[in-house]
Amino acid sequence: MPEATADPAGRESFGSRLGRAMADRGPLCVGIDPHPSLLQSWGLNDDVAGLERFSLTVLDAVASLAAAVKPQVALYERHGSAGMAVLERILAAAAEASVLSIADAKRGDIGSTMAAYADAWLRDGSALAADSVTLSPYLGFESLRPALDLAAQTGRGVFVLALTSNPEGASVQHVGGADSVARRIVRAAAEENRRYAGELGSTGLVVGATVGSALTDLDLDLAAVRGPILAPGLGAQGATAADLRRTFGSAYGQVLGTSSRDILGAGPRIQDLRKAAQRTLEELRAA
Repeated sequence: MPEATADPAGRESFGSRLGRAMADRGPLCVGIDPHPSLLQSWGLNDDVAGLERFSLTVLDAVASLAAAVKPQVALYERHGSAGMAVLERILAAAAEASVLSIADAKRGDIGSTMAAYADAWLRDGSALAADSVTLSPYLGFESLRPALDLAAQTGRGVFVLALTSNPEGASVQHVGGADSVARRIVRAAAEENRRYAGELGSTGLVVGATVGSALTDLDLDLAAVRGPILAPGLGAQGATAADLRRTFGSAYGQVLGTSSRDILGAGPRIQDLRKAAQRTLEELRAA
């Protein structure tokens, strides 16, 4: 078990903050995914100005409804340093709007390189510091240690890829049968969350909303993780709120349903984006 780590500033943990946001607002995360096709459909140019206009409009529309927003880092990186500067502004604006941010960066490496990634996304004072970041554990879960510990120290969180819904994912994540790679990641996250006794842990998992029977097939106990479950794939990718309830069962209360294109496609008018987010949120609450 990792040694208990307290934030020296006495700040509330990410898991506790996210749990409260989900209870107060509902279990919705809105992806901020400025795909070129979406920029075009909004009548925006595929450039830095269009990127910023799109991102700020989405944030303005959903900040009061969503428990979290999830900017897709790759879609900012493709615009170079100017795009990353936009991402910095979006993360700062999310904090100002009191909505939690999940930087969807899927970082993963070893040693000092992993420590540098942790420093970028989780350190106090970093221009890219988010409330949480997505991580890839496929160099070994323990390779993520610098990020796991820094998140605990700064009151931030991580979401570790565990069971994704892309067809290629099974070739890695399902390997091992009763002791699958996915199961080992789930167990490691549960162990990590023991440091957050009595509250939702800050080590979350990414589990696709469209994984179907894989949780049962691989005998994964997500409720035992005691951490949040980021479930992308709601809406345009085919999953409904009812699907999430069936798929996640007793762990549904930990699930942060994530919708991107289904909501973003309602833009560019703020009121239409807000209506789409509200509709999705109501479906999640009713499931």
